[in-house]
Amino acid sequence: MDTQWPRWEVFKQDTPQKPHQAVGSVHAADPLHALLTARNVFVRRPQAVSLWVVRAEEVYAWTKEEIAEGLPQARLEGSAEVYLVFRKSSHKRSMTFVDFVGEVRATSPEAALQQALERFTDAEGLAWWVVPASRVYKSDESPETLESWFAPAQDKTYKQQQHYATVGSHVSQHKRRVRHGSPDEERAHR
Repeated sequence: MDTQWPRWEVFKQDTPQKPHQAVGSVHAADPLHALLTARNVFVRRPQAVSLWVVRAEEVYAWTKEEIAEGLPQARLEGSAEVYLVFRKSSHKRSMTFVDFVGEVRATSPEAALQQALERFTDAEGLAWWVVPASRVYKSDESPETLESWFAPAQDKTYKQQQHYATVGSHVSQHKRRVRHGSPDEERAHR
């Protein structure tokens, strides 16, 4: 029996001018739990204003190679719904995987992919994700939530290793101290 909570994909927006980006996943019991866990895991540094989460099985994904082998058969009958479209456009190594590029209205995930390939042509798509918009849960956009969820991380500063004196001091200083003692002891021996 699988006792693990379901997996949720997490999308983080660093600033209002940047797109939501997939940054990883969390295991959680429900959408609010997923958002809270995502906030604790992925919003420890500055530059976050919004989080989205979606159950992993609601993400429909294709690679460039899979698309080259032939587009999946799209179901065109039935009622249309809004899909969020995400694209990976670079092999650059990064914490993020795909960026939100826009929305399409389609009758199936496959039809949404076909529309995305025709509409979002400004960059190469190495991988595509489409997600039914109705399955995406978003962090509250109220000023109170923005302040309590994201503002505390802005006060945390990232320090490079050289800012820590113990780590940044050269090993020769420690060896000299062992051989001759502290600077006061060394002066006393002269």
